[in-house]
Amino acid sequence: MDQVRNRRLLPALLLLLLALAWTQAVVGVASAERRGKIAPHVALKRSLGKGEKRTSGRRPIYWGALVGDQITGHQAPWDMGGPRSLEGMLGKRMSLVHFMAPFAHCSSSGCGYYRFPAAEMQTIRSHGAIPFFSWSSQAIPSTEVQPDYQLGDVISSRYDGFIRGWARDAKRWGRPFFLRFNWEMNGDWFPWSEDANGNRPGEFVRAWRHVHDIFTEAGATNPIWVWCPNVDFEDKFRDLGSLYPGDDYVEWTCLDGYNSGTNPAKDDRWRSFDQLYRHSYEEIVNEIAPTKPMILGEVASSEQGGSKARWIADMLRALPGGYPKVRGLVWFDKFEDGMDWPIETSQSAIEAFAAGIRVPAYVSGG
Repeated sequence: MDQVRNRRLLPALLLLLLALAWTQAVVGVASAERRGKIAPHVALKRSLGKGEKRTSGRRPIYWGALVGDQITGHQAPWDMGGPRSLEGMLGKRMSLVHFMAPFAHCSSSGCGYYRFPAAEMQTIRSHGAIPFFSWSSQAIPSTEVQPDYQLGDVISSRYDGFIRGWARDAKRWGRPFFLRFNWEMNGDWFPWSEDANGNRPGEFVRAWRHVHDIFTEAGATNPIWVWCPNVDFEDKFRDLGSLYPGDDYVEWTCLDGYNSGTNPAKDDRWRSFDQLYRHSYEEIVNEIAPTKPMILGEVASSEQGGSKARWIADMLRALPGGYPKVRGLVWFDKFEDGMDWPIETSQSAIEAFAAGIRVPAYVSGG
């Protein structure tokens, strides 16, 4: 346990990070690292608690996107043309790029396992951004019922060899990256939820700690562990406190939430950013993990049912002052299941996003 606690120290280096982030000379963590101006694990590596309290209140917010194939025909980071094109529209470089992978891919001939994506991680770093990687204990094609990927299978060490190899490869790569493991666990739509796939109460935390302990034993200290439930503005999902692995096992908290509006692909209604996020945000920062910074792991709005441009403008205006624990956001820039999530669905949405991130609070990549 001492090894885990030690990862939350180095306040002096945190102050260095914050100071650099707010000078005019900042051109992004990745480029600074390449020039040798920042130690490799300073950037985003620690929970910012002690460092935050010593700043004047100006808090940098890292921003980026998961960019689908709608721009170039291929998704990032396998094709970085999409992020480059989106950055051109918005007039600012991303400091985060999001991508995902499960444990395995299965077919009638058997399963194969996805190794640590070192090449993709390096592509993002070379672009001047920090990888934001979502990793799930499931196989694709994804279904809610996967008997071979229950939380109990993770807890019982069935996948320890694979996880240990992945952790060692992460350590070998060596650069910091966000690791969002088994997100939206408070819902019932993923096989790692306690309300799905035959899982039992208490198993989510046990599985998370088991995987984290393997990384600790392997000496893989560069992943930044992100705990990311779905927003729960109606208090209808599983209690968040019962799903939190504990401060020693989480470095950043997170929330996912979408405004579906009146898009016919989903039976819903228009909701403001504050209506979606405020309740869960307050619960996490006041009751569950008050010392942790937060990132929005998946956020987006439809065009239908209201003004997407105004929704974006309101979000980007609200975050720096109204949601002070939020230190990053990742837009879900991808069409999915009939939903019109990308920023570039209208010129007004593009212009609103560009204007919102123009303020210095939103950190540019480089």
